[in-house]
Amino acid sequence: MEIKEKLGAIEAILFASGEPVEMYRLSEASGVDAGTLPSLIRLLNERYDDMGSGICIKKLEGSFQMCTREKYSPMIRTALETKRNAPLSNAAMEVLTIIAYNQPVSKGFVENVRGIDSSSVVNNLVEKGLVEEAGRLDIPGRPLVYRTTAVFLRSFGLSSTADLPPISGHNRILIDEGNIES
Repeated sequence: MEIKEKLGAIEAILFASGEPVEMYRLSEASGVDAGTLPSLIRLLNERYDDMGSGICIKKLEGSFQMCTREKYSPMIRTALETKRNAPLSNAAMEVLTIIAYNQPVSKGFVENVRGIDSSSVVNNLVEKGLVEEAGRLDIPGRPLVYRTTAVFLRSFGLSSTADLPPISGHNRILIDEGNIES
């Protein structure tokens, strides 16, 4: 494997991981000798410096992690805060409604009601602080269940979920020990 391929492999692994990768794992996954890794990481960082890149690779004890440069942290914070405060999509409102009226519920329950994979939507709602983990169901696999948060209540001007408007013309979907009932 030539040096360009080795650098590309290291970069791809660190980028995809998003968290520190232990040196032995990075060596094993990239096919690069552990003794050569530090010099290749140094070479990648020099390239990033030469390009004026917003990223760098940091050594953290026995691991390496791709990171953003500190000088960009205010801009990153602004971008993430903007994303956090972005209006909710129709899918997010649908999932939030299912959780609010039936909480605590699992992702599987939400997916059964919607008929579509909802994992990323639930995860985004958790990231926005509108829903949170509320424990695990006592069924095989022990799936996580989710409930709304105080941020949800504030955002929608409610003092409790009892203030949610009634659903007219539809039966409330109930969950009992992991079984779906209507």
